[in-house]
Amino acid sequence: MGIVFCQEHNLFQITTLTTEYCIGITDERYVGHVYYGKRLEDARCACLLRTEERPFVPSTNQRDKGAFLDVFPHEYPVWGVGDYRESCLMVRDSQGYRGCELCYEDYRILPGKPKLPGLPATFVREDAEQAGGGQTLEIICRDRILGLKVILRYSVFDDSDAIIRGVEVENEGTRPLYLEKVLSACLDMDAEEGYELLTLNGSWLRERRIERSPLSYGKQGVSSGRGESSHQEHPFIAVLEKQAGQDQGQVYGMHFVYSGNFLAQAEKSQYDSLRMVMGIHPEGFTWVLHPGERFTAPEVVCVYSDQGLGKMSRIFHDLYRGHLIRSPYLHQKRPVLINNWEATYFDFDSEKLLAIAREAKKQGIEMLVMDDGWFGRRDSDNCSLGDWVVNERKLKGGLKQLVDQVRKEGLLFGIWFEPEMISPDSDLYRKHPEWALQLPGRKGTLSREQYVLDLSRPEVLDYVYESVAAILRNADIAYVKWDMNRQLTDVGSSYLDSDHQGEVFHRYVLGVYALQERLVQEFPKLLLENCSGGGARFDPGMLYYSPQIWCSDDTDAIERLAIQEGTALLYPLSTMGAHVSDCPNHGVGRITPFATRGHVALAGTFGYELDITKISEEERKEIPGQIALYHKYQMLIREGDYYRIASWRENHCYDCWQVVSKDKKESLLTYVQVLAQPNVRSRKIYLKGLEPGADYRLEMEGGEESQILSGRLLMQGGLLIQRIHGDFISRLIHLTQV
Repeated sequence: MGIVFCQEHNLFQITTLTTEYCIGITDERYVGHVYYGKRLEDARCACLLRTEERPFVPSTNQRDKGAFLDVFPHEYPVWGVGDYRESCLMVRDSQGYRGCELCYEDYRILPGKPKLPGLPATFVREDAEQAGGGQTLEIICRDRILGLKVILRYSVFDDSDAIIRGVEVENEGTRPLYLEKVLSACLDMDAEEGYELLTLNGSWLRERRIERSPLSYGKQGVSSGRGESSHQEHPFIAVLEKQAGQDQGQVYGMHFVYSGNFLAQAEKSQYDSLRMVMGIHPEGFTWVLHPGERFTAPEVVCVYSDQGLGKMSRIFHDLYRGHLIRSPYLHQKRPVLINNWEATYFDFDSEKLLAIAREAKKQGIEMLVMDDGWFGRRDSDNCSLGDWVVNERKLKGGLKQLVDQVRKEGLLFGIWFEPEMISPDSDLYRKHPEWALQLPGRKGTLSREQYVLDLSRPEVLDYVYESVAAILRNADIAYVKWDMNRQLTDVGSSYLDSDHQGEVFHRYVLGVYALQERLVQEFPKLLLENCSGGGARFDPGMLYYSPQIWCSDDTDAIERLAIQEGTALLYPLSTMGAHVSDCPNHGVGRITPFATRGHVALAGTFGYELDITKISEEERKEIPGQIALYHKYQMLIREGDYYRIASWRENHCYDCWQVVSKDKKESLLTYVQVLAQPNVRSRKIYLKGLEPGADYRLEMEGGEESQILSGRLLMQGGLLIQRIHGDFISRLIHLTQV
């Protein structure tokens, strides 16, 4: 494992646990993609670069340069000199001309992995013995005409099959350059017959639904121009063989470590080649690069799997647990919380919250979270954002007194903020209307009766941070839910001059990162959960700051099956905020058994979103048992390997997933019968990830007597799930080696 340069073949070889990525340098000093797949360990693969098929030799064959550039598998394609496929870099010079040509000059192989200034990024943990070390390759290219230096970065970790891609651009000239497009990664390869494109799409309450479509000629992909990674699309694409499933077939995945506008695209060309690109969406983007300045693009995680989507998922999960999430809660039990939002909405006071806290404590719940409505004149969602002053009409005696009372009851305390927004009806807006994003002469576009704060302004960042930090300094608060309930419009800043208006989108995201970095540095023990109207900013960038993200505002257990399946395709289960909510469900009106709601929420962080003082006595009595299950299985779910057994979105009958401990000694199987069928036999399911030669004791929670079966039998012969009477019924089966 590691990175080497073979001078004989002008080839860089980047190897991981089971994969290899090869980059070639041509005689004309172009940087080309050679290979990505299972390990070759043969530098003669440089012949795959195909430089002889459309030869271009400057000294003898200038006439065919255009034909060469338009077919060459560029490692980082640029716009303007002959490659007509999707580019990664577009540069305008001070005279208005667009065009760039990068030539290889040098390389460095560095131990570890450098930090990215102002950006979330994967990293080598200090405990290298536990998490593994790493290496980084920097390929240095230049355009001498522009005075432009471009560094292509590739990082690997000793314990991972992922390859981390990144780009840094520097102006070494004497005049400003205007970056109109800076994508972070490109993958040029052959488009094998029958490839498909996999994306995660949706909307509010319907995030991250898995979509597969045939890969055709031209450009296909997903993007966001909403100022966030979005409910509608996700910063991820995968190209996979048509026959690829959970356990078989080749998959190439790319995931963007960023929380703003993005472009993720696959393009099949005239010569049946495939180009995958990913980075900041170029629409609305221009970055001014003055002499001596650098621009660092967010990084992309690339994963190749020769064993289907399941292996790809586990590579992403292990990478994010081992090299992205920094929170001290990463390997710790999260407190079981109850959030008052669906219980009370804005209609609450101290006594109501204390009543919820007292009843919650009786049932074993460990934290009360106070959601929206505690500040300013906030009795509805049409005012007071930005006025982070406690409403003592609701919280008599102030916030600290409430927190102290809740702590005296034996519960931790959490609180909700929406720091990035401002209400027109707020003291802050009346004092500083210029602090909102705005276009001169235009009336701003409202969404949820709020505008967006201009986080490119240093004084706004300071105000927002101090507003949050002052609350946390004043009371014993263990948890913060950081929300963002609208997308960006009117993307202009009265703080920036005309040359820099194209930077607002990116500066906004950098502002969010700066705020959360300050927060986790000052309050290192804080449990931070990000949220954006549910799951609109569920992305790797936010995981760098918070170990969990609210998965969706849709808390219905059946709707959550597809949402959590799509999320778990890329993210560890421990990152998914998931709660048991009231029925009929507030989003869809569906009634599901309390036990099923608990089993589905158990595949995430686990908590409650209901009025515990008003639910039925029968349901209330189930809570201690659900919490006992959480305590019993939380470490397995948090640390184990995830396997998808069956998908309700595909079979329209049932859903099933499995978590297996790293040592294969323990496993938890969750089975949800969504729709019952008449006159059917037992259903056979095939387990995964077990030790074939070991015996396992199977125990159904609250059900049948245990039995002992071998791992080989369970995986190859299958397990029979007896017919269940009724819709929306779930089962948990616990397996332990004997």
